[in-house]
Amino acid sequence: MVDTFKLFDVVALTTDLPDDGLYRGQVGTIVEIYSPDVFEVEFVEHNTDYTYALNTVKSSQAMLLHYAPVEKSST
Repeated sequence: MVDTFKLFDVVALTTDLPDDGLYRGQVGTIVEIYSPDVFEVEFVEHNTDYTYALNTVKSSQAMLLHYAPVEKSST
């Protein structure tokens, strides 16, 4: 299955971005798409709704999170 990232999708980092204070597993929301492989992700503290980071992320650095069953692709 190939992930297609869309506006407002929830993603998790798959790699550390230590220069930005972000690490694998941190969860954010796509708030802008610059190209199919590059997007802006907002990272918000769950309990306070405080935005602690807003970073440009490559598709290779993130995975799409699914909150419902996913159908297997026929390709």
